[in-house]
Amino acid sequence: MAGINNPGEDKAWDILGTLKPADVCRAASVAFDAASTSYRVTSFGMNFIVSVPEKKISSTDPGSAVLLGKLGSFFRLSVLWYLVSAKDMACTGKLVNLEYISGGEIFTRGSHVLPLDSVANKFRKNREGFIEKGKSLGGEIMTFGDASLRLAPLPRIPVTLTLWLEDDEFPARLDLLFDSTCDMHLPTDIIWSIAMMSVLIML
Repeated sequence: MAGINNPGEDKAWDILGTLKPADVCRAASVAFDAASTSYRVTSFGMNFIVSVPEKKISSTDPGSAVLLGKLGSFFRLSVLWYLVSAKDMACTGKLVNLEYISGGEIFTRGSHVLPLDSVANKFRKNREGFIEKGKSLGGEIMTFGDASLRLAPLPRIPVTLTLWLEDDEFPARLDLLFDSTCDMHLPTDIIWSIAMMSVLIML
């Protein structure tokens, strides 16, 4: 269920209700069902239904429980603001570190620091496990580091995770990169929410 007590979510629902579905579909690369007044959004390889009149996000996919439940606050905010903010703009393929996007300094401070070390430690000697986890989330295998994946938390917002395995000299490390267009689609706090969701879903 899409909790509607968060003011940020409330505002996004209100804006979404004023937008033309054809414009949203074109900009966000999603589908719309006129009969139910709902959008279909693909996230991490799973289909979600965003019902505008019910202000509810749901899915019948068996793997969706983690996004609707444990990671629900990140997920709902990310999906809703993506629908109202995305632009009809293709990815460049140029990857950028979060620190270098507009306002990205928040990713380096306090509670906004991403738990990259937790994922790195979980898969520090387990390349195959990292790859299999990513594939279960609809991820595409990339060629960076010792293992890398491109996840699709939202259609125009790919996230690339690169794992460097532990060795005798260095501990394991995980890098997270966005396409250079990310901050043209979304405000920094929503990009942070998507980044956090993309890390936590790997644990």
